[in-house]
Amino acid sequence: MASRIRILGLTVIMLCVGCLTATAGNDAQALARILDGIEKRYAGPGFTAKFFQESLLKAMQISDTAEGSLTVKRPGKMRWQYTIPDDQTIITDGRSMWIFRPADNQVMVGKAPEFFAGGKGAGFLSDVRQIRRSFTIGLQEAENDAYYRLRLVPKKESAELADVILSVAKKSFQVDQVLTHNAYGDETQITLSDYQFNLNPEEALFNFEIPEGVDVVRMEQP
Repeated sequence: MASRIRILGLTVIMLCVGCLTATAGNDAQALARILDGIEKRYAGPGFTAKFFQESLLKAMQISDTAEGSLTVKRPGKMRWQYTIPDDQTIITDGRSMWIFRPADNQVMVGKAPEFFAGGKGAGFLSDVRQIRRSFTIGLQEAENDAYYRLRLVPKKESAELADVILSVAKKSFQVDQVLTHNAYGDETQITLSDYQFNLNPEEALFNFEIPEGVDVVRMEQP
């Protein structure tokens, strides 16, 4: 069940960001400046970060936490390496996606666009230029003065992603927290830390060769 919650959480949290709403002039200018800052911060070929993920299935009142490391290469390539509470790897090369669970001797295989397109699965992190294409953005009051708070509503409605809340550091323009909700009220929060920017990760990190003897499960579109 925990693994299922974790995958659902990541699916819920897949992002992108879309076009600016026609807000008051000052807000529009501030949003444009923030988006410019985010795009500049993530403009390098790739980056790594540590993450802590909290997921809540509202209807069942079941929660789950996990942590690990994230490696990203633009555009569209990601590797989520979970280490706690158990080993699990989610890999995409922008076309295919693999979820490998060594303890279960299982790999799940699907098409990346079906799980990461339109802002799902924190997909925006693999190319933040998507931010201006997929969401309507509003600037909200942040609880912490060191951060900007952006609310992102998908331009294309879906049950999997209702909105995304970003906490963006004012000094660095890095995204330190991503909070997502789906239409059922489920919530996933990912806190990112220990960033290393301007890296060029090896291509091999974003491909997966299925080991012999592993059970293969084909995933359908969510």
